[in-house]
Amino acid sequence: MLALARAFNAMLVRLEAERRERSSPVLAAQEEERLRIARELHDEVGQTLTAVALRAEHAAAGAGVAGRELVELAEIVQHSLRDVRRISRELRPEALDDLGLVNALIALCTRVAGQSGIRVDRRLESSLPELAADTELAVYRIAQEALTNAIRHSRATVVTVTLARLNGGLALTVSDDGGGLPRRLVEGAGLTGMRERALLIGAELEIASAAGVTVSLRVPAGDGASP
Repeated sequence: MLALARAFNAMLVRLEAERRERSSPVLAAQEEERLRIARELHDEVGQTLTAVALRAEHAAAGAGVAGRELVELAEIVQHSLRDVRRISRELRPEALDDLGLVNALIALCTRVAGQSGIRVDRRLESSLPELAADTELAVYRIAQEALTNAIRHSRATVVTVTLARLNGGLALTVSDDGGGLPRRLVEGAGLTGMRERALLIGAELEIASAAGVTVSLRVPAGDGASP
């Protein structure tokens, strides 16, 4: 009986390792594509829209009656430019590469609150264990997806994001005061993606639903830490 249990546990470990190996290149390819699109939006589309807005504003100065329409056109283009920049930031968080995980989460929470009108409370410790780049990215993406789900589906008024040390590792929690998950939940790409990212960095992910939804990520000490 003991030998059977050991064989079963070994099989589970092997299956988990195989799943991790399959998921890793898929997620890496997704991030590369996000980065490519973000750069194109920022460098090409963004520059083109900026040039159009500037030319419209310049033409409006000497266009008489038609100048009003050109001013309105410039405002529309500027609005579209802001949208392009927002989408670019969501595709690839520059703050994560430049300023680190905590500052990237601050920027994310501020942006989500501004766009949705929902209060996002931050409880982010600044003294955290050093993490590898892929671990930081996974933590950020899970927080991003949890926030997106809370805003879109929970009917919440407050979302709380907590990041702290835990037993030498890292704990991320995103909780809301919304209506909770439906009884018959069919996991979509967002929840599946969070689970796969957690698996790849050796972390544990739990999603609980009672008075609202709580997404909890636990990154153990040593897993994902930089050498």
